Amino acid sequence: MAAIEAAAPHTEVQLFEKSNKLLSKVRISGGGRCNVLHHCPHSSELLKAYPRGGRSLKKAFGKFAYAEAREWFESRGLELKVESDGRVFPSSDDSASVIKILEREAHHRKVQIHLGMELRSIYPQDGAYRIEFRDGANLIFDKLILAFGGQPKLRGLQALSSLDIDFELPVPSLFTFNVKNPELHALKGLSVPNAEVQIPGTKARQSGPLLITHWGFSGPAVLKLSAWEARSLAALNYQFPILINWTGCSENEIRTTLQETFARHPQRSLGNAKCFNLATRLWQFLLQNAGIAIDKPCAELSKKSFNRLVEQLFRAPYAVEGKSTFKDEFVTAGGVKRSNLHLDRYEFKKYPGLYAIGEMIDVDAITGGYNFQHAWTSGFLAGQHARS
Repeated sequence: MAAIEAAAPHTEVQLFEKSNKLLSKVRISGGGRCNVLHHCPHSSELLKAYPRGGRSLKKAFGKFAYAEAREWFESRGLELKVESDGRVFPSSDDSASVIKILEREAHHRKVQIHLGMELRSIYPQDGAYRIEFRDGANLIFDKLILAFGGQPKLRGLQALSSLDIDFELPVPSLFTFNVKNPELHALKGLSVPNAEVQIPGTKARQSGPLLITHWGFSGPAVLKLSAWEARSLAALNYQFPILINWTGCSENEIRTTLQETFARHPQRSLGNAKCFNLATRLWQFLLQNAGIAIDKPCAELSKKSFNRLVEQLFRAPYAVEGKSTFKDEFVTAGGVKRSNLHLDRYEFKKYPGLYAIGEMIDVDAITGGYNFQHAWTSGFLAGQHARS
């Protein structure tokens, strides 16, 4: 995006890619479908999706946000669709459609592309920038846009060591929770449409769909919590307790629903008296965790057992013992501090003509197309400014 927007009749743009393949992350995004954007017409709502970034992105999104990014792609022939959860995909359900648009536009703008070029260092030189590559190549450019992507370790930004730049320590974001509970793992594949996950003793909580996996918990509720609490969970070495509300309801609503259901069906076995649209296997699992026999009639449930069932539905405790990367979509919190940059154009304050964009900055978002949105926005604005 940056190379395309920087290209103009009076500019010569060269793009250097470390690997031997362009746009690998675009290719794997969304299970190969490419979650290119999130339907979010109002920038004020868009800002709420960025645990690192937030209000500091207000100027950037005021210039190029969802509506502008969508128009950019659609005007170049990419057909898009909005799914029920707001995620935007190409109508083809194939990331190759997005790649084709970007590569075609780069070719049209005469961007020169070089693969297998690993950057080693950058040096300011007489108002320009000299860059050195691992193969010994040494080039000078008037302006330079950096798009390293998320780096799991600061050494991934070693090429910037000659510059006076401040960094935030990178830590993982968007990860799933590992829970060592063999009985729970027997429920793998089950999902709950509206759960709430919280870390007890803190204000950290998120709600949304929850998925039980063979290693623990995933789904939007968990991924959002991992994003917002990325730094605090790293400090805990990913060993921490969680409480799960499987229903999305308040404690009083749970009590009332259970009481009404059991009163209507006093002789029905508790194992067959499930509520809240929970899967039967999950309902019976929660009954057993509450120490309740699934063949006991509803009318014979004691007050103490009733309260234990409420606890299992409203605040079931689990111990998280590690994390797993969410699919192949590794995201990091950290990188170049935002305070280094003019975020209306992503140019370094101390280094005119030098830009940093995308995830190499300490900007990251929850899952759902928001990280790509920032990639398109930062690339567009840096490219536009660099060619002026």
